Amino acid sequence: MNKTAIKNFAIWARNKLIADIQYRAGLMGITADGIKDPLPQSTGTMEFYDIGTSEPYAISGDAIPQRKKLVEVIRKKENDSNYATAYKYILEEVAYTWFNRLIAIRFMEVNDYLPSHIRVLSSESGKIEPDLVTTPFDAELAFTSAEEETVLRLKTENKLDELFRLLFIKQCNALNEILPALFEKTSDYTELLLNLSVVDREGVVYHLAHDIPEQDFDITHLDEDGNPTGQVEIIGWLYQYYNTEPKNAAFAKNGKITKEEIPAVTQLFTPDWIVRYMVENSLGRIFIDKRKEQGVYADGRGLDEMSWDEVEAKRISNEEEIAGQMGWKYYLPEAAQTREVRQQLDEVQKQNEYKDVRDIKVIDPCMGSGHILVYAFDVLMKMYENDGYSQRDAAQCILEHNLFGLDIDERAAQLAYFAVMMKARQYDRRIFSRGIQPHVYAIAESNDIDTYTRDYFANNDPKLRAALDSIMNDLRDAKEYGSILTMAPVDFAALYSRMDEVQNDISLYRESALNTILPLIRVAEVLAQQYDVVVTNPPYMGSSNMDARLSDFVKKRYPDSKSDLFAVFIERCGQMTGKNRYQAMITQHAWMFLSSFEKLRAKLLLKDTINMAHLGPRAFEEIGGEVVQTTSFVLKNSHIADYKGTYCRLIEQTTQQDKEDVFLQGKNRYTAQQSNFSKIPGSPVAYWASPNLIHSFESMNLAERGFSYQGIITGDVNHFLRLWYEVNIDDITFGEVDSIVLQNSETYYPYIKGGAYNKWYGNLEYVLKWENNGAGLVRSRTENRNYFFKAGITWSLITTSSLSFRWFDKGFLCDVSGSSYFPNDENETLYILSFLNSSVSVAVLSIINPTINLNIKDIMLMPLITNNIQTVSKLTEQCISFSKADWDSYETSWDFQQHPLAPLACERQEQENSQFYSSRMEKFGHISWHYEKWAKECEDRFVQMKANEEELNLIFINIYGLQDELTPDVADKDVTVHRIFDTKDDVPESMQGSNYYRTKRDEIVSLLSYAVGCMFGRYSLDVDGLAYAGGDWDDGKYKTFLPDRDGILPITDEEYLEDDIVSRLCGWLKAVYGADTLEENLDFIAGALGGKGNSSREIIRSYFLKDFFKDHCKTYQKRPIYWLFDSGKQNGFKALIYLHRYTPDTIGNLRVDYLHKMQRVYESEINRMQDMIDHSTNAREVAASTKRKEKLQKQLKECRDYDEMIAHLALSRIELDLDDGVKVNYEKIQTASDGKKYAVLAKI
Repeated sequence: MNKTAIKNFAIWARNKLIADIQYRAGLMGITADGIKDPLPQSTGTMEFYDIGTSEPYAISGDAIPQRKKLVEVIRKKENDSNYATAYKYILEEVAYTWFNRLIAIRFMEVNDYLPSHIRVLSSESGKIEPDLVTTPFDAELAFTSAEEETVLRLKTENKLDELFRLLFIKQCNALNEILPALFEKTSDYTELLLNLSVVDREGVVYHLAHDIPEQDFDITHLDEDGNPTGQVEIIGWLYQYYNTEPKNAAFAKNGKITKEEIPAVTQLFTPDWIVRYMVENSLGRIFIDKRKEQGVYADGRGLDEMSWDEVEAKRISNEEEIAGQMGWKYYLPEAAQTREVRQQLDEVQKQNEYKDVRDIKVIDPCMGSGHILVYAFDVLMKMYENDGYSQRDAAQCILEHNLFGLDIDERAAQLAYFAVMMKARQYDRRIFSRGIQPHVYAIAESNDIDTYTRDYFANNDPKLRAALDSIMNDLRDAKEYGSILTMAPVDFAALYSRMDEVQNDISLYRESALNTILPLIRVAEVLAQQYDVVVTNPPYMGSSNMDARLSDFVKKRYPDSKSDLFAVFIERCGQMTGKNRYQAMITQHAWMFLSSFEKLRAKLLLKDTINMAHLGPRAFEEIGGEVVQTTSFVLKNSHIADYKGTYCRLIEQTTQQDKEDVFLQGKNRYTAQQSNFSKIPGSPVAYWASPNLIHSFESMNLAERGFSYQGIITGDVNHFLRLWYEVNIDDITFGEVDSIVLQNSETYYPYIKGGAYNKWYGNLEYVLKWENNGAGLVRSRTENRNYFFKAGITWSLITTSSLSFRWFDKGFLCDVSGSSYFPNDENETLYILSFLNSSVSVAVLSIINPTINLNIKDIMLMPLITNNIQTVSKLTEQCISFSKADWDSYETSWDFQQHPLAPLACERQEQENSQFYSSRMEKFGHISWHYEKWAKECEDRFVQMKANEEELNLIFINIYGLQDELTPDVADKDVTVHRIFDTKDDVPESMQGSNYYRTKRDEIVSLLSYAVGCMFGRYSLDVDGLAYAGGDWDDGKYKTFLPDRDGILPITDEEYLEDDIVSRLCGWLKAVYGADTLEENLDFIAGALGGKGNSSREIIRSYFLKDFFKDHCKTYQKRPIYWLFDSGKQNGFKALIYLHRYTPDTIGNLRVDYLHKMQRVYESEINRMQDMIDHSTNAREVAASTKRKEKLQKQLKECRDYDEMIAHLALSRIELDLDDGVKVNYEKIQTASDGKKYAVLAKI
């Protein structure tokens, strides 16, 4: 099946249909802006509408009442919302209606299911004109004589589109006789708005017939392996993809999901293999349960002549054999049970065995487009055939007795109805003529039933009135809630008996009762029944997305599952499932672990889990990433102590196909006794947990050994939070602070805010603005302040990668995203940190909470067994030291001291004074030597860190007794200190996926950034760490290399200025490494950077011109401290400034001393090029001069235009406040005193 073609068509067709329908409505004065009245010249038989042309648009006949009805429907919808919403909703509903009919007819014509066997949308011969248009009178359509004349006239006049529209509507009306739930009579406004063409190759009909391969609709077509390529499931895919844009739009908006949006946002087409797994293991299990003991004693041996293991093995083998015979390859035999459990199961089976297949009721209460029901039809067909039924009789029985379905979306329900009927047609060629309709319905609500219709139906019978009122009360606003509604018991037989009377009545209210009350009774009965099998993929919607009405309803009716709609459906489906019968679902897996579902888990532990396919992320090919993680499971509505279920762990596989393959291969299967789950805090469904791991929870947990709190919620990130390098370094208070100082301080404090995967130490990037004793912060609880500024352990709230815990020293505040733990005994801090970073911790947390959110309560539940504390603490100290050394090697650390490739002046002096001066200085002067030395240092640190982590893993594995299930190995990509490779091609496979490898280019880019910092005075070759980052300037810090006098570094595309950035770099290289090695070092830098250029200087100049600022923004997380003034694409003028050295005079100085100077340079160069052109006799030289002159002229013009903008800003003498942060100041510096913005800086 070509899903790409299906998706592209469905999305395009939706927009095309809506546009065409809006056009038709617009002709009749109905637009997005409002509804126009007919023009004054209109009469009772003809109405005119102004469409902006010389002649107004006219409608007559049936079109007049149809338009009137359309206006009425829009106005009614407007009362519930607003006109714009109502207009959009109604017209999109019309588009959806015609889309459903188009794809249904396409499916029927390809499979030759149309009663006339005449193609409606295409031609058997392949011509563009459909066969229905070519031979309309062969289609068995009932034409009036007037219609026949119209058909002949339109054919004669070659008005094919008009003819097709007439015939298509006629065909839809004819199909109403056999498929009434999909093809309603179209003599309403939907017919009025239909706008289809068969001539237009850009029309929906042409694209439907040509974009999607016909074989994808053809259920008889087989691929080379003999598998059918066409399936009725194509209807489901078209439905899902049609809703793509509405779904995205609903999620993109801010606010609750409305009831109109629920169908689109909760629609997800279930993968075929998961559907088969659920149906085979629930409905199929009912069939196999009745037969599974039949072959156990076939060899003549009795129960007393075999071991119990042999008996269970034979029973399992027998189940597998029966499933194989039925073609149910996703069926899982019941796990081996103890003798006592089996005896109870056998007794239950005897009491509940079905007598006739017709007695089995199956429902999908969230059926969508009917995928599950269609496969249930196939499984039931095999069960009927096994019992001797013909396919024809079985198809009728399935429709009449077995299948039930509901959906909140009327259009989805229509498609499910169609899919089930097409499946019945596959088995019975005459099913359409038998008048049998399935129990497949859209949820109906009672809101619009008027008093007269209700009174007419009740017919003065108080019992009927009470029953009807009960249903109407239960189904008020039903489309808001769907199948989670429950029904009070009523006498449905009496209601249907009265409906039979209505059918034969001639009352004015007959049609109203049939159209409104009958659907209500049908839905109510389906909701009221219990079923042998409940199978569904329910909607997924967190409580935060529910509107107030739905939220209040689930809180009241389903308090134990209110956090998400899928959990509510787990409860509701359990209520619909009969005693000792089966419930099969696919849902998000959060209910298995999260504390918010603990009460729901307690309920589910009172049912028997037959089996589960734990799918994890990426079970649906349409959904990538880790966010949607799912599980599919089969429950039996019974409770037998010590029952064992089968669990298939498929969470590691990264594609839908891989998960299916592993399932079929029988890998990663576990047998678990669910009563063991309650031995773990919170009772998570930890089916894979070993006895030793479960036993560990008897030890003291971290809650008993320390305190943890969820950190501060600022409430206003833009006001309170800064990356540390944005502000004046002197305004940051480092170290422990007592409560008295805290109350009275107005300063910044280091702030822990989670961050990326990083173990042991690091992610120290933010500072928090503390003012008014914390007033203004959304949450800063007084009881937690005792732990402010204490050393502890932190982690990130969201963990999309592996777990990582970090130690932090005294002096920090903590964010909600960087929660922290403080041991009661500080001597245990390193031990606990090491445990948390161990493979044992991963195993424990995968039980407590394997989701991506790592909450405090999860950490506090972790069991801690202490042993070998001294050895563990010593290794942990080394790990922290390694991680800190790595973190502090880069300038984004506030403890950065010097660049590893750039020795300070004192180090150089030390080498010069050494007795080994000549040999050492020969190496010392080469960047390449420092690079190799640094790469080796990093590699040694990486190797030792990995060895330490593996040793710690081994210690904890032994302590917890998990030698048989865990290994101490640590993957290279999970070690969080950097390794360095010359190029990306040199990075080994073992490091793929890691953020902790760097290349030679990365290190040189970092070196150049440090060099620029020295040019600005941020760093000095004479002092460690920061030399200037705000506050008072100290000339005494700079001796070996003097920073730029005015803090402006011009970047030019050629060597025009003596103090441009490349010239300054050369001076810096001489100061650091010596003048003798300048050219070699320039070559090394250029070689690492790569790029084009005739010399090393040209390559380096090109880097500064094109890439330096981009790299700087990346390093500084889009909060750059070096700002690039950039005139534009011609590179006429570029210059860097340093935020912390900025003054109100900086822009004026930049303009006068550099921008104007560059303009004079360009003018001089242009004159020189002109002189060359005028006097040179060398044609090549003249051509080159001409080309360069043109470039210079563009640069000069760009500079002059830029100068006009800069002038406004220079005259404004803009003040910046570092407290405002880079984001605000970056805008402020480009905004003149008159409030106008001038884009003079490069985009971040």
